[in-house]
Amino acid sequence: MKYYKKLVGEKCYLSPINIEDADQYCIWLNDLEVSSNLLIFNQQLSLEKERIILQNMIKNGAQIFAIIDAANDKLIGNCSIFNINQRNRKAEVGIFIGDKNYWSKGFGSQALSLIVDYGFNILNLNNIMLEVFGYNKRALNAYKKVGFKEIGRRREAIIFAGDKHDEIYMDILASEFESVYIKKFKA
Repeated sequence: MKYYKKLVGEKCYLSPINIEDADQYCIWLNDLEVSSNLLIFNQQLSLEKERIILQNMIKNGAQIFAIIDAANDKLIGNCSIFNINQRNRKAEVGIFIGDKNYWSKGFGSQALSLIVDYGFNILNLNNIMLEVFGYNKRALNAYKKVGFKEIGRRREAIIFAGDKHDEIYMDILASEFESVYIKKFKA
């Protein structure tokens, strides 16, 4: 598969999503170890359904990127900015690293920094929010590393494997974020 370097970090870069990668996403998202940390953990995803989800996100204005390992041009996950509200300059962000060989190695936080940079400095957003399950400690650490702050909790809103967990809401403001890539193009 050919990928295009839209936003570039040291470890990874973000490329416009390729619908042909839906098969790989389907494999990852049906792996409970991967999907248990995502809002879709209770869904069965067929290849057709994943293609439709990706196409609908694009049709509804989401900005979706493949996360690519910069060292070998390998697809490792994806991220997106969605529910974009231009009037109020706010949106939501989602991310996952599907290839478990890349977990806890800084790829997720770097990809998140790149997409947040895009949101603030290309889309002109002011506020970017995300949701995370309280048991997803790895993601919580990555989000805090990028600068996201907790803004609220929905207590015991997630029941997984018989246990109740909080759903945590976090956000970051443009004034709290230092550009990691885009501002270097400013003359």
